[in-house]
Amino acid sequence: MSSASLDMSFAGSFCRKWSFRPCRRPKSCISQVGFRKNQTFLVLLESNGKMFRKFKNCLSSVGYNGVPLTEISCAPSAAICQNELPPLVSALKASAEENAASFHFPGHNRGKAAPSSLTQLIGSKPFLHDLPELPELDNLFSPEGPILEAQKQAARLFGASETWFLVGGSTCGIQAAIMATCSPGDTLILPRNSHISAISSMVLSGALPKYVVPEYDFNWDVAGDITPSQVRKAINELEMEGRKAVAVLVVSPTYHGICSNLDEICEICHSHSIPVIVDEAHGAHLGFHPKLPSSSLSQGADLSVQSTHKVLCALTQSSMLHMQGNLVDRERISRSLQMLQSSSPSYLLLASLDAARAQLSENREAIFDKAMNLAMEARSLISKIPGISVLEFPSFSSSFSIDPLRFTIGVWQLGLSGFEADDILCKDFGVVCELVGTKSFTLAFNLGTQRDHVLRLVAGLKHLSEASHFHQPVKDEGKNVNHFACFGDVRMSMSPREAFFAKKRKVSIRDSLGEICGELVCPYPPGIPVLIPGEIITERALSYLLEIRSKGAVITGAADCSLSSFVVCVT
Repeated sequence: MSSASLDMSFAGSFCRKWSFRPCRRPKSCISQVGFRKNQTFLVLLESNGKMFRKFKNCLSSVGYNGVPLTEISCAPSAAICQNELPPLVSALKASAEENAASFHFPGHNRGKAAPSSLTQLIGSKPFLHDLPELPELDNLFSPEGPILEAQKQAARLFGASETWFLVGGSTCGIQAAIMATCSPGDTLILPRNSHISAISSMVLSGALPKYVVPEYDFNWDVAGDITPSQVRKAINELEMEGRKAVAVLVVSPTYHGICSNLDEICEICHSHSIPVIVDEAHGAHLGFHPKLPSSSLSQGADLSVQSTHKVLCALTQSSMLHMQGNLVDRERISRSLQMLQSSSPSYLLLASLDAARAQLSENREAIFDKAMNLAMEARSLISKIPGISVLEFPSFSSSFSIDPLRFTIGVWQLGLSGFEADDILCKDFGVVCELVGTKSFTLAFNLGTQRDHVLRLVAGLKHLSEASHFHQPVKDEGKNVNHFACFGDVRMSMSPREAFFAKKRKVSIRDSLGEICGELVCPYPPGIPVLIPGEIITERALSYLLEIRSKGAVITGAADCSLSSFVVCVT
């Protein structure tokens, strides 16, 4: 039967009754996947050269293999068919359940050839749903179906005019945001304690940094936020030099949960027509409880990059990029993301973003009540343990607010480093921390935190306190290096991009002083570089790296992981 034989008056009324999405598969007149009587199925109708998905209440004059369509049970919408599943989750479920003869990627062929060592660990269902960009699953770079609908629903929930799903983590979101706002030679204002992704963004875009050094608390070895006055000063300094910032990047909240006064920062920047990019990787949950700080978008940010997997419940590596206002070109964001993201995105990651959004929207008023109550209980119990401190925002005179679900525990009064305390808690109490520093460690409370977890944490901290007499106190005699003080004398000799592509040579650590750094040397976590390509290597930076490495930190980016030598630029 050809499409010409169909009654066009029927097609017109049918299409007006239902909402369809064009299908990019090679056309056929009417086809069916997995047909059984009284079972939901897919019917594809060709009309005016386009294919559409057709469901219930069809005319009996059109049939399939002699069976009138009126005898076939169909759901009127994907949402009803899938019990109100989120749009992308619903589409993935329907596609995975097709009885298809698969001649497409990936090679495990919907789990039929999945490695047994992994199926024994996670089962076969993840492989069944590990599908490529099939037509019914939409296209991440040109969405017009379930991905588009999922992104629209996310934008509505988070207060954005547009949202992009990311499968390269917040790293690719930060890179896209900076590439969308900065061209080669443009100046970007950013904190010196920005994530490694901001540095790589300047290599990619050719932007020049104007660093703002945050306040630093030596007792904690923790950086605070950047202030509106610091941002205003940086803008004015550039104007006095005859330059203009094309964007300002703010990290809020920081890894330790410290939030900036984004209201004032955005007001200052917007008065100069400068867009504000917020690295909100640690704050996708902000604004969803009365006791949580406000989100960056609600305070006026133009672009916000959030790691939906950190405190919310998407799979690791899945993030979102949100946009509002008209200071940033959305097309440039899309082009940047197409360059940065995989052309074979994982639908498990994409669907997890949709599912995490749906989970949050179902109970947005109370979803964090349990986590907040556990955090309050933990704070009360920990505050009674001798020698243990909890980071509060008054520790920083400039701090605007702090995330109550992020705990930074100080142990320096016990004569312990954060690395030593973390080791004891992990081995003896099964408590696994998120971030470890020289004098503290950081814990992330989330929707999955249990009261048993809190009690084990408190028991472990009590043990540390009671056993502290076995340790000699850490003596702060000035030789311990101030991490962020070493940024106070940062001098750039080359742009990050110039240094990245410059010729290199390797020198001993002794001979590296005063040379131009040719590699990005970074303790991870938290992923904040101590040495950046193009910077002059200082004694403070080297001393800090050697100190934290001796205490157990992992140093990434250095060609010589022992730090006995460094790669420098040849001038």
